Amino acid sequence: MGTNSGVDTGTEVPALAGVPVLGSLFDLKSDSLGTYLRAQHRHGDLVRITAGPPGMRAELYCVFSPAGAQQVLATDAARFRKDNHFYQEVRNSFGNGLLTSQDEDYLRQRRLVQPLFTRRRVDGYAEAVAAETDAVITAWEQAPDGVVDVSDEMMHLALRAVARILFGTDVEATADVVAECFPVITDYVLRRGYSPANIPRHWPTPGNRRAATAMDELYGVCDRIIARRRRTSGAGTGAGAESPGEDLLSLLAAARSADDGEFDASELRDQVLIFLLAGHETTATSLCFALHLLARHREQQDRAREEISRVLGDRTPGAADLDRLPYLTQVLKEAMRLYPAAPVIGRKAVAATRIGEHTVPAGADVILAPWVTHRHPAYWPDPDRFDPERFTPEAEAGRPRYAWFPFGGGPRACIGQHFSMLESVIALAMILRAYDFEAVDTEIPVGAGITLRTNGPARCRIRRLDGWAALRPGY
Repeated sequence: MGTNSGVDTGTEVPALAGVPVLGSLFDLKSDSLGTYLRAQHRHGDLVRITAGPPGMRAELYCVFSPAGAQQVLATDAARFRKDNHFYQEVRNSFGNGLLTSQDEDYLRQRRLVQPLFTRRRVDGYAEAVAAETDAVITAWEQAPDGVVDVSDEMMHLALRAVARILFGTDVEATADVVAECFPVITDYVLRRGYSPANIPRHWPTPGNRRAATAMDELYGVCDRIIARRRRTSGAGTGAGAESPGEDLLSLLAAARSADDGEFDASELRDQVLIFLLAGHETTATSLCFALHLLARHREQQDRAREEISRVLGDRTPGAADLDRLPYLTQVLKEAMRLYPAAPVIGRKAVAATRIGEHTVPAGADVILAPWVTHRHPAYWPDPDRFDPERFTPEAEAGRPRYAWFPFGGGPRACIGQHFSMLESVIALAMILRAYDFEAVDTEIPVGAGITLRTNGPARCRIRRLDGWAALRPGY
């Protein structure tokens, strides 16, 4: 799939019909994921959607094919930037870290951070993940009526794990603040990010004041811990060091190179905020839906537990066990197909680019939707069915690379994808070995926020497995 200068525009991009004047505004506000699915089913792999009144109208070019996603994220990535309105709102609240930075800022940050995300370094965090998972397993023994909401519980687990890895012994001082402030800030970003026009942030409206208070509190706790780390980080502990006992913030504070210098205090805070945002909500989503899907599918739950019991026995899982639990990994990948933590990815086209039979014009807002591509009937037969067998090595080899892209792709692929898989496999293995799951809520309404969000409870009835039930072969 090639590109050109935009002279040959190809055929006209089909448009999703909306209502007069406002287009698809209300459809996108009430159910954006369903609207994107409908657009693909009716019009194919590149669809134009308009929303909003004249003068404030958004025009979205939605790319749904794996080849189109690869073009936007990888082969023609330089033509598609994070310059849209939504990313600016994220940047204004969570800083100019790896998720939101661009150009030389991004390249410098990536060079400084990359050595801290080597496989060996990340594998050293397995113990912290296991400790936080064990705390959740123990707490569930007191669950009222034996029912837990796995959406809330996995958010708590993932937040505690990433806070422990980032802040080490300061985890207790940060986890509660993050849990309290993040929802306020993310809701604020969403309201502003999806609105065609916003009042200035400094105006003293109730919403602005609530968000400012939450940001002040969150920034304050991060800044205090960062100041301590910068006082204690040793000059000999560079970004290439491989001493896995230190927390990630200490390593970030010590990261430096002759060409890229080091992070100042403000840059450190930006990286911390982005890691907190991307590092807990995404993994929590994957764990929540993996557990809920298994709770609804007895055969797959039993098969996963049999593998866990056979491989682990009664020992605590570690990083080396990821390759020894292939079926559990398939379960996670299938959960991430059906419920990708980043269901929508936005870009701004900086040059007219031919995609398939159509041309996306310069300046266009471009939407990629893993939520849709992961359900594309050309690559996923019976796409709404939960089937971990889709992710055997043979099945994966038979699909285009970007038929499944929960971690993005190309030069801006998620730097933390190995950590996310490590955390998810370890936590899921420990939880399934300890408890049996049965779904109470059979369907979970979802919506697109900064990440995929549940719009209702995801309750499961849990039953503690005794040692024999958890470990006996063939359970």
